Amino acid sequence: MTVWILFFALVIGILALDLGVFNKTPHIISSKEAGKWTALWASLAFAFSGVIYWLYGTDYIGNPTSLSQSTAAMKFITGYLIEVSLSIDNIFVIAVIFASFKIPQKYQHRVLFWGILGAIVFRGLMIGFGVTIIHQFAWTTYLFGGFLIFTAFKMLFSKEEDEFDPKHSTVYKLIGKIIPITSEHDKERFFITAHNGKKAATPLFVALMIIEVMDVLFAVDSVPAILSITSDPFLVFSSNIFAILGLRSMYFFLANMLEKFSHLEYSLIIILTFVGVKMIAHDYIHIPEWASLCFIVACLAGGVIFSLWLAKKEEQSLPSRDEE
Repeated sequence: MTVWILFFALVIGILALDLGVFNKTPHIISSKEAGKWTALWASLAFAFSGVIYWLYGTDYIGNPTSLSQSTAAMKFITGYLIEVSLSIDNIFVIAVIFASFKIPQKYQHRVLFWGILGAIVFRGLMIGFGVTIIHQFAWTTYLFGGFLIFTAFKMLFSKEEDEFDPKHSTVYKLIGKIIPITSEHDKERFFITAHNGKKAATPLFVALMIIEVMDVLFAVDSVPAILSITSDPFLVFSSNIFAILGLRSMYFFLANMLEKFSHLEYSLIIILTFVGVKMIAHDYIHIPEWASLCFIVACLAGGVIFSLWLAKKEEQSLPSRDEE
């Protein structure tokens, strides 16, 4: 329990520094600044794997699945990379939401900050539920595995025209029934007093609520995916949290380059299929942790390289200004 308390204190401390010190004044986060923060979050996550290695050699943390130190560290890194890779789709949706509600760039960080807090709570509840039912009902691993494979095939055959429209979503309509929605912005405020004297929700609040709901929907895929790696609650939760904490900086880093990574979705499909098959066949096939980690790293690297190569090829095929 002490380790859990210290971990929560660490997360709260990081978030307090983030909002109260480093981003106290709203500003537009450049790709360069976001790149530095993305590298920092990734470095912290990999450094924490060293903490995991040390912890699982002590009696400070429960070890329900009797993991060795090296196995626990590798499972943490593998889980973290899976969560990061599955966050890519989330980034695309966040970009659509911000564009739809015309959220000024300098206030986007505030929306994502509060979105992170909600995501931590909801992910914690879903992880607790998932770990409990897997421990209580072993057959649910087959159910989760099948669901991940189904999700992968759904992504593969989804049509590009089926794009998400925030203003036609159920969440938007529900918010409108509870409180009036205004298109006016008032700096960082989530609510303002409208001309008729009544409280109204600003686009920032509506964007925040839709992002929260979308994160829950994405967690339906990501939580079973990480449970395919381990059912150890601390490893699942901590790897999830580190991926979530780095999501904001990753969004600002990739915000201007999303089109270049549009083909990374194929890597996610392969990863989801892999972890789904791994869950279903866990009684018959044992894949070493290092092999799973290498496979996921190779998929991500391959997806990035392929996306960048295609983007460069498409740019070269476009007619130059001189030709026009």
